[in-house]
Amino acid sequence: MPKWTLSDDDIEVAVALSAAGELTLEVRHAGRVVVEPSRLGLRAAHADLSEGLLFGGLTARRVEEPYITVTGKRRAHHYVAQEWTLTFTRAGERLDLLVRIGGGGVAYRYAVPWSGPVTVCEEISEYVVPAHARAVLLPYENGRSDYEEIHRHTTAGEAERILYGYPSLFQVDGTWLLLTESDLDSGYAGSRLRFDGRAYRLDLPDPYVTAASPLVTPWRAMVVGDLAAVVESDLVTSLAAPSRVEDTSWIRPGAAAWSWWSDPPSTRDPEEQRRWVDFAAGNGWPYVLADAGWHKDWMPELIAYARDKGVGVWLWSHWQHVDTELEHREKLALWKEWGAVGVKIDFTESDGQDRMRWFDSVLAATARLRLMVVFHGGTIPRGTERTWPHFMTAEAVKGAEWIKPRPGKRPLYPATHYLSLAFTRNVQGPMDFTPCTFTAVRDISAGFELALSVIFESGIQHFADGIDSYRRRPEALRLLSEVPVAWDETRLVSGDPADHVVLARRSGEEWYVGAGTAGEPRTITVPLAFLDETAGSRTAGSQAAGDQTAGDQTAGDRTFGERSAAGREEWTAEIWRDAPGDQGVGPEPPDDRIVTETVTVTAGGKLDLPVARNGGFTVRLRRQAPDLDKVINQ
Repeated sequence: MPKWTLSDDDIEVAVALSAAGELTLEVRHAGRVVVEPSRLGLRAAHADLSEGLLFGGLTARRVEEPYITVTGKRRAHHYVAQEWTLTFTRAGERLDLLVRIGGGGVAYRYAVPWSGPVTVCEEISEYVVPAHARAVLLPYENGRSDYEEIHRHTTAGEAERILYGYPSLFQVDGTWLLLTESDLDSGYAGSRLRFDGRAYRLDLPDPYVTAASPLVTPWRAMVVGDLAAVVESDLVTSLAAPSRVEDTSWIRPGAAAWSWWSDPPSTRDPEEQRRWVDFAAGNGWPYVLADAGWHKDWMPELIAYARDKGVGVWLWSHWQHVDTELEHREKLALWKEWGAVGVKIDFTESDGQDRMRWFDSVLAATARLRLMVVFHGGTIPRGTERTWPHFMTAEAVKGAEWIKPRPGKRPLYPATHYLSLAFTRNVQGPMDFTPCTFTAVRDISAGFELALSVIFESGIQHFADGIDSYRRRPEALRLLSEVPVAWDETRLVSGDPADHVVLARRSGEEWYVGAGTAGEPRTITVPLAFLDETAGSRTAGSQAAGDQTAGDQTAGDRTFGERSAAGREEWTAEIWRDAPGDQGVGPEPPDDRIVTETVTVTAGGKLDLPVARNGGFTVRLRRQAPDLDKVINQ
């Protein structure tokens, strides 16, 4: 049986061709099998390219792509991979299998050249994950394509035999494996995984997909490594097509006030919307979102009012209202003429190829008009933020909309829901959960809720609670007025999808740490080794990022920071956490309290912080300025 072994560092891929001409792929990490031999191939209308295949040749190349994103867990990226193209034929028809190893994972895709348009009737791709592997899976409920379900914690072999949405997370002994896809456009449909009791088989929502020759499928991607490698991975964006927007200076991530969650009727009231504009302006939030209910008769005046306050206005729309090129000209262009900065487009509930054509069309139209975009009620991003940098975030999550306060309502989400998202959905790309809703019916503490501003990444972070709720928590509001939404670096300090997460993110010279737990009160230790490593990573990041990180002072620009007696830099740690003894959870969360404290820590040291049941905390770390008297004396 012909077999090709492809490897790079500690990842090895074995592609084999059986006597029947069927392809399989196996993945090993550090010698351990994480994906057992799994079928490859597809059936097209013009040829069955899943069996009877003959080997036709192999070529290899090195891929190296430095690139910048405007949003994300980091903005400066450097993707390096080895790529092999294996060519197979059957009765004169050809199938190319492209395999990449690099960027902390494996990816493969198919290319099918033919004399005319290529129609794929079935893709045979599958993943056979060892049955004992731990699994964190998202049920794809009734094919709704909105990804609004709660993850199930099970094993690969005991999972229910249903559809699951990306990404799917597994732990195979000591190695973590995240399955997903990237670089999806109008040439294909978004896929999902169907577990049949043996394999997680790729499932398409359409009876067939068609594209011009050569048809090229999205990348079937696997992030492989320890849990930190998964959480910090940028493989999804690295596999996506390069940016189609040359000038990104008009694209600005930021926080937005959003009145619909706490007061739905307010979206129909121009005076109430002015009050929200004033609130955003007073707290340094650059945006407000005018959700469903706004009216064309008063919106231009509201946008002008907001502009005078230094606030940009986003406008909500149903996707069917901006469905055609004519509507792009008559509506999107008009809203831009009014001065809107972006659009939130809702109910995009499909992974089918036709909806992918719509995404391509509306993304191109908004890019031309310089309108930023948020997609709601629909599919996950698949590297979209690289290809279309004005795409800021997507919902595709069971977020705060489901836990709006109502009399007698009990918490809907277990604390593990929030943890699972940090290790799955938000690894995939920006996620519009709409966090920091203190009046939500929840089972996590106020400290954990506030920490979501750091734990969850979104290019536009919609802080959705009411004005009065935020004003009752001035310390929390102060953090929300200052916390960034786009980051230069992200580190998983510690965590487990069912137990806790401690996530550190850097913006410029400051670090923010967000932590959340599931279960009983305990003490969480935060090792501060990442502060020792800040100088080198920041210098490299700034060099790669170029103009995008102008103003991000590198370590080389500083003479030195204040140092402890042991010679380590000292940092000021400002801490937001639950008040001691205040569990802060239950059906009436408005009374829970957040307290703050400030301590001095050293790079390479640690912080030990107590947390309540299902509790959490946020830490902001700033390098201490040098003592000028010491400088002079030295």
